[in-house]
Amino acid sequence: MASMVRALFPRPIMAYAVFKTGGKQYRVSVSDVIDVDKLDAEPGAVLTFSDVLLVGEGAGVKAGSAAQGTTVTAEVVEQRKGPKLVAYKYKRRKGYHRKVGFRSRLTRLAIKSINA
Repeated sequence: MASMVRALFPRPIMAYAVFKTGGKQYRVSVSDVIDVDKLDAEPGAVLTFSDVLLVGEGAGVKAGSAAQGTTVTAEVVEQRKGPKLVAYKYKRRKGYHRKVGFRSRLTRLAIKSINA
C-alpha cells in the first residue's frame, strides 16, 4: 500500500546546498529563512555566498572541488538580536558567583537561489 502511495504522490526533489559564513556551516534550500552571525548589510540587500561546500539534488551530490563555482544567493530580511543567554559561574563554598547575560547579533536571510 505504501509503495502505491509513493508512486502516486512522489516527494518533490529539493535541491540543497551547504555553505559557510561566520565560521559556521548552514544547509539550505530555496525559500529557507535562516539566522546567521551578523553581516554588514542593510535589509533588502542581496548577498551572494561563494564558499559552497556541498550541493545536492535528489540522489546526486557534489562536494569539494566538484561544488566549486556554485553560489547561494540570499536576501537580507532583517538585523536582529537572538534570545537572551545566561552564563553563570559558581564555585562552591567560596561565595563566588557571577551572572552575565548576552544576546547575540544576528542577520536573518531568505535564500533566493542556488546556482550550480
